[in-house]
Amino acid sequence: EFRRVLFRSGVAAPIAAVLSAAMPVVAGSLTQGLPNGLHLLGFALALIGVWFISRPHPEIERPAGLELAIIAGLGFGGFLIFIAQVHHDAVLWPLVAARSASVTVMLFMVLWQRRFTAPTKSMLPLIMFAGMMDVGGNAFFILAEQAGRLDVAGVLSSLYPAATVVLALVILKEKLTRLQSAGILLALVAVPMISVK
Repeated sequence: EFRRVLFRSGVAAPIAAVLSAAMPVVAGSLTQGLPNGLHLLGFALALIGVWFISRPHPEIERPAGLELAIIAGLGFGGFLIFIAQVHHDAVLWPLVAARSASVTVMLFMVLWQRRFTAPTKSMLPLIMFAGMMDVGGNAFFILAEQAGRLDVAGVLSSLYPAATVVLALVILKEKLTRLQSAGILLALVAVPMISVK
């Protein structure tokens, strides 16, 4: 079942990742001017790479819910754009505010649906680690954006589906599909193109 869930997310992941990367590119182009040609080519390769990396496994059917994936991508992209607007001296307080807002929304949803299952004690360390990774990723995104351009930080951070593929290789002993291999190659080519000043 875990394997099915992992690969079923392969339909939502590319849509959400491409949207969450494209929105900072558009916002960065409007506020900071168009990036140079090498960056634009790197953006294109990275977006194609993300799409290839996170394609679903051929043995798993395509799930419904593409509208939700689009909403997720718009939410991720909007978060990256708005969190990048914080003052250069502020990194942690915006993250505290964002986490407080997300906890409030989740509590509201739990009360609204009137169902709640407490996690087991064995899952608490994993949940806490996931939260630390989330906050750490957001903090480093803010620092990256403050050190450079919003579009560069946004596209580089959108390469996160590669981590899902690596986890599938390590945990599930899955093999890369041809598209995933091509996507990783494109991402490896795109990163130095995007990162160069």
